[in-house]
Amino acid sequence: MNSTISRAEAFARKRHEGQTRKGAAQEPYINHVEDVARLTRKFGGNDDEVCAAWLHDTVEDCPPTSVEEIARAFSPEIASIVQELTDNKSLPKAERKRQQVVNAPHKSKSAALVKLADKSSNLFSLAHSPSPNWDYDRRMEYLRWAKEVVFALPSHPTIGLDHFNNACTTAEACIKEEFSK
Repeated sequence: MNSTISRAEAFARKRHEGQTRKGAAQEPYINHVEDVARLTRKFGGNDDEVCAAWLHDTVEDCPPTSVEEIARAFSPEIASIVQELTDNKSLPKAERKRQQVVNAPHKSKSAALVKLADKSSNLFSLAHSPSPNWDYDRRMEYLRWAKEVVFALPSHPTIGLDHFNNACTTAEACIKEEFSK
């Protein structure tokens, strides 16, 4: 692992310290970030893309982290990818979700790759550790929305798209099984 990736990992671990996922297991949030970085590399990501994967939620979820701070600490290129992946938290949740669909076709190849890894990771979490507050309809809506975002992205490496499709199939099967009881 190169030193920039190691620094990005350390930065993300520090910023996400104490955060947990919304799922029933309440696993440390950093597990998701680590998974996104691993998937980004598995899908063919370069070092800047893997760094951005480590950092993809820091601006959005770890105030006062800023894109400018990411640029200073890492590089303008990494910061640019992170910026593309950061939702505007001043917007209502429904609008942020709509914006992800609208903006997906305009993502750079690098941001599209990390977004694909992020959505894949989220779907496996939805399958294996869903939020206990999410009913059948909300889980199925998330699955539908994730597909809409990913299929609107401008590029999909085959290995990444295969992984995402497997995540969709797994999530749908788990949701249906849980709610058929």
